[in-house]
Amino acid sequence: MNRNPHVAVVGATGAVGVEMIKTLEKRNFPVGKLTLLASARSVGKTLTFRGQEIAITELTKDSFAGVDIALFSAGGGISKEYAPIAVQAGCVVVDNSSAFRMDDSVPLVIPEINGEDVKKHKGIIANPNCTTAITLMALYPLHKEFGVKRIFASTYQAVSGTGAQAIEELKRQVEEIVSDKPVTKQVYPHQIAFNVLPHVDSFLPEGYTKEEMKMENEGRKIMHHATFRASVTCVRVPVYRAHSVAVSAEFDKPVTAEAAREVLKKAPGLDVVDDPEKKEYPLPLYVAEKYNCQVGRIRNDCALDNGLCFWVVGDQLLKGAALNAVQIAEELLK
Repeated sequence: MNRNPHVAVVGATGAVGVEMIKTLEKRNFPVGKLTLLASARSVGKTLTFRGQEIAITELTKDSFAGVDIALFSAGGGISKEYAPIAVQAGCVVVDNSSAFRMDDSVPLVIPEINGEDVKKHKGIIANPNCTTAITLMALYPLHKEFGVKRIFASTYQAVSGTGAQAIEELKRQVEEIVSDKPVTKQVYPHQIAFNVLPHVDSFLPEGYTKEEMKMENEGRKIMHHATFRASVTCVRVPVYRAHSVAVSAEFDKPVTAEAAREVLKKAPGLDVVDDPEKKEYPLPLYVAEKYNCQVGRIRNDCALDNGLCFWVVGDQLLKGAALNAVQIAEELLK
């Protein structure tokens, strides 16, 4: 791999693409050249990187000549079509969509957990689902110490997880309600302002949504834990940015809140914010735009043997997407 790689961002104008560009700059990733790719309708726009305006170019089959690393965040359909083309051109793809996550030949990586898996790539490395990534940042260190059997979780997912239009929808609806206008909906099937929707992604025949099943399926793969079980309800809440997850976890070994706190304090990419007396606990408002996830409300679970409850919050555009992708690119350079 080139020490100063030519990096391409696919879906550069989207919410995650923009964060990828900022993250490359903030972390001083040694970009030799940056190519920004998007659909034809974005051509003519520019984005700033290291003080320079870079023009958006249209994504085509010929976009990857000479590119070393391509960070994809333009949806599963685009990834399925263009990632193999990029690999053929000699490029390593870090894909943020769900297209390749459960493909046995593609590593699914959170660098703090299974960074070693990057070495097994055959041209494509998958970025996990945002909610799964944020949950595992707190769950995996506990699993290493106490052996997790299963979790029950409810998520509180920010609208930016859906994209830029969803942020606009929440803003617009709040304004409509405050000024007594009828509420208009475009992105979500129901009003999201002053409401919560127990519906993230599409429903499967067994009644779970795809998003809910990702926690178990992707969790097994990332943690190399084939019997891990997760019962999850994913909920969209009227928060702009950062996802929160309430987790009840059951372990093989006895666990105390104190022992868990000690383990979590040492975990990379995670801050323990847990002082209920001082009303200190992770809040999405304060975790937004932060690289580290935060965990708090750590306590023994009174309904499970060897059980622990905790509340974990992370910026889903960063650890759940852009930051994790750039960290994978950093692993590629090691």
